[in-house]
Amino acid sequence: MIERRPYHQLGAADYGWLDTKYHFSFSNYFNRNRMNWGNLRVWNDDIIAPQSGFDPHPHKEMEIITYVRSGAISHRDSMGNEGRTEAGDVQVMSAGSGVYHAEYNLEDERTTLFQIWILPTMESAKGEPSWGMRLFPKAERAGRFSVLASGIDGDDALPIRTNARVVGATLKAGDTAEYRFADGSRYGYLVPAEGDVEINGIRIEKGDGAAIHGETLISVTALSDAEIVMVDTE
Repeated sequence: MIERRPYHQLGAADYGWLDTKYHFSFSNYFNRNRMNWGNLRVWNDDIIAPQSGFDPHPHKEMEIITYVRSGAISHRDSMGNEGRTEAGDVQVMSAGSGVYHAEYNLEDERTTLFQIWILPTMESAKGEPSWGMRLFPKAERAGRFSVLASGIDGDDALPIRTNARVVGATLKAGDTAEYRFADGSRYGYLVPAEGDVEINGIRIEKGDGAAIHGETLISVTALSDAEIVMVDTE
C-alpha cells in the first residue's frame, strides 16, 4: 500500500518568521487520521525567515532529526552543544530525559528544512540527552539510497535511539533507486524535497508525502531531477 498525501492537503501555519506544512497532527493542526505513521510522529516542512528561529524550548523522550534543504540552521542546547548544519546535512537530537534547545536561521537567506520526530524505544526513552551532526555530501547518495540516521545495527550513520532509519537519495531524471524493507510490517514515509518521482508506479510530487506499508521493495524513479528523504520505522 502506497498512499499519496498531496502537499496542498497538508496542515499549514504561517507565523511570519515561520511558514510550515504539517504532514501529521502538530501544534494547532489536528487530524485524527494523521497522528503518526508507525513510530514516525512528526514531519514538518519548515521555511524559516532570515535572522529568526525557534527560541529555547524543552523536549523529552523523542528522537528529533533535522534535514536541512537550503540555507543553514544553528543549534544551541542546555548540554552545551553548539553547531551549524548546512543544506544537505543532518543533525540529530535525542531528547531523552529532557533538554532545552534553540534553532536559529542566522543566515541572510531563508532556510528550508524537514523536521522529523520518531518515538524512541522504551528502554532508551529516558536516557541522557545527546546531540550530533554530520556532513552528507549529495554526491555520496547520487543514484542510490544512503543512510543518514539510524538505530539499526550495522548502519554507518548518525545514531538514533529507535528501530528506524532515515535515508536520502538524489536522482537525475530517469534514474531509478530501489529500497528494501526488512519485511512488510515496516512503515515507510517518503517526501521529495525536490522534483517529482514515481514509487512502484504511483506519482508523488515535490512536497507530497508517500505513506508506505505492506511493501518489502520499492522502486523510485525520478520524473525530474529529484532529492528524496524517507523514514523506515516500526
